[in-house]
Amino acid sequence: MALLRGKESYLLLVTTLMLSVIGIIFVYSAGTYWSAVHYSGKMPFYMKQSLYFGVGIVVFFITIRLEILKEQSFWKMAYLFSLVLLVLVLIPGIGLERNGSQSWIGVGPLTIQPAELTKITVLVYMSHILAQHKTGTPVVNWRHAVIVIIPVALIMLQPDFGSVFILVVSVFLLLFVAGYPLKLYAMIMVAGVAGLVGLIATAPYRLKRIEAFLDPWADPLVSGFQAVQSLMAIGPAGIFGHGFGQSRQKFLYLPEPQNDFIYAIILEEIGLVGGLVILALFVLTIYAGYKFAVQAKSRTSYYAIIGLVTMLTVQAFLNIAVVIGLVPVTGVTLPFISYGGTSLVTMWLIIGIIYQLAK
Repeated sequence: MALLRGKESYLLLVTTLMLSVIGIIFVYSAGTYWSAVHYSGKMPFYMKQSLYFGVGIVVFFITIRLEILKEQSFWKMAYLFSLVLLVLVLIPGIGLERNGSQSWIGVGPLTIQPAELTKITVLVYMSHILAQHKTGTPVVNWRHAVIVIIPVALIMLQPDFGSVFILVVSVFLLLFVAGYPLKLYAMIMVAGVAGLVGLIATAPYRLKRIEAFLDPWADPLVSGFQAVQSLMAIGPAGIFGHGFGQSRQKFLYLPEPQNDFIYAIILEEIGLVGGLVILALFVLTIYAGYKFAVQAKSRTSYYAIIGLVTMLTVQAFLNIAVVIGLVPVTGVTLPFISYGGTSLVTMWLIIGIIYQLAK
């Protein structure tokens, strides 16, 4: 198969490669001190991230050759498999807990996060179902809701509100593109608000996050700590930042700076200009991804690529919005850049699926 299909093919591949390389560079800058203090004697984060990048590239080249990825039967089985993983992660002794969430499964020295795979399987499987309606307008039924509600409920039991938000918004926009009647969106939004209120009521720590978002300085050492430290990294950096490697907040002020808040370190070190370059790379990636969707040869592929690119978009801008204080703190990684094997490999799996489906 020919890997490249035009300008958008070059663009998508180049921008994602650039984001991944930038990620390794800033995982080195942001995480080296944290790694030395907390994980002395273990492989540094940037070396692990380089290995994850290599695995991601291998996964990409394998994925673009798997014709089975166009079959609905495959995605049905993948969807069911992801549900099994979501159940397993909740079982003590199998699921691993980090930062208050039991969201990982240990496989030898590696860990995987089933929610990342689930987001993909839900969107692509839903795309197959939506594309079955020959008129182009999907028939509204409970099957669509069940496909989403079951994994959402399982993910919330971990709990992982960030993944739920990304999945629900991506499905919401996919249904819009598929032609769901507009009158249903008011009902969906009301149900969403009611669900959000219920989630806050059942877990008071979420209310504290909202309070910290509204005024992080009211409790700067506890609930508002991450938000305050992130703003302290960004505020003094100015247009060009303090210089690469010159972050101050990475010295145990901003917790685990190589993860969810790595964009704060990027802004601190290379300033507004560097931050805008990162944003531009994401915008170009998203543009190229949607161009793939427009050129897809089937309605299923069109829907699936739209869903996957939307998921990437929502995750990227949600992370950035958290870092700059536009939304409450949510544990969401910055695609291709934040440290983490599951996150990086999953992103390259998504890019591989997009290339395969666009054939």
